[in-house]
Amino acid sequence: MSPLRVSVLAYPGCFASEVFGVPDLLTMAGHVAAAHGRPEPAYETSVVSPRRRVVASGGSRLDVAAVRPADVLVVPGFELPPALDLDATLARLGPEIAAIQAHAAAGTAVVSICVGAFLLAEAGLLHGRDATTSWLYADRLARRYPDVRMRQELLVVTDRGVTTTAAFSAMYDFALRFVRDHDGPRVADGTARVALLDDTRSRQTPYVDTDLLPTPGRDFSSGVMRWLDQNLATRYDLPALAAEFGVSTRTLLRRFGAETGRTPLTYLHTARVRRARHLLRTTDRPVATIAADVGYRDPGTLTTLFLRHTGHHPTAYRATPTRHPTD
Repeated sequence: MSPLRVSVLAYPGCFASEVFGVPDLLTMAGHVAAAHGRPEPAYETSVVSPRRRVVASGGSRLDVAAVRPADVLVVPGFELPPALDLDATLARLGPEIAAIQAHAAAGTAVVSICVGAFLLAEAGLLHGRDATTSWLYADRLARRYPDVRMRQELLVVTDRGVTTTAAFSAMYDFALRFVRDHDGPRVADGTARVALLDDTRSRQTPYVDTDLLPTPGRDFSSGVMRWLDQNLATRYDLPALAAEFGVSTRTLLRRFGAETGRTPLTYLHTARVRRARHLLRTTDRPVATIAADVGYRDPGTLTTLFLRHTGHHPTAYRATPTRHPTD
């Protein structure tokens, strides 16, 4: 039996531990499988990137190989502090998102670790699928990608060939399930014992710390942003939006501004550009159609806002993910 090819997609700022966690556990599983009589190596692992050089979290420099065909592609997570500009971060990872899309199109099973789910969602892989991520960021992912069916109580979720996991240690829960499916319960149980891992847990609910969740003081703005995300194509009507939340327009602007430092309209423009970026990467729709999809009757309005937010014309941005940078 040929070894299963498992590639880990490294990228700037990814957690180095999440790059090596799954390959290391699969290495252990390979030894356990050999001890049980498997004549050939069980797994062939590699760390790949569309870039020549990758510096991971903490300044760790990674040796990477070129992106290659694989049976499984693992996408690690990255640091996601509250102040991080997620739009800018994902925009810089265009080559990696393109690689994820190419692997999925080729039939590769794709797996994300923790907030690596944001890259899968940006690549269009989680559209209409069940998914999970760290409980700390699940609401943020659900708000940003309302077409994802969040199962934030679970540690590992697989839906039609796409797997997402909860935070950090959930990569081992995934890896053990993966070993169980590939080499059977005997090898999986042996690997869990060698690595001192609990192979019986399935939910992240017991780990939730409500003190670390977004403060209740932001509940109002979160609700408004969620509504705007889910109604991007709807004409912006401030009185109607205020009525939706049972407040006056003045109260809406005051409360939203106090919690976010901006207006609902400013947020809506950002959300529309974000959605347009996603559609430019994942579809072949004309720019004019995408403009209408996100709520702009005049494509020129989208172009102006897109340039302001990304520094690129929409048509130039569509071509960007296929470019392979030199570092």
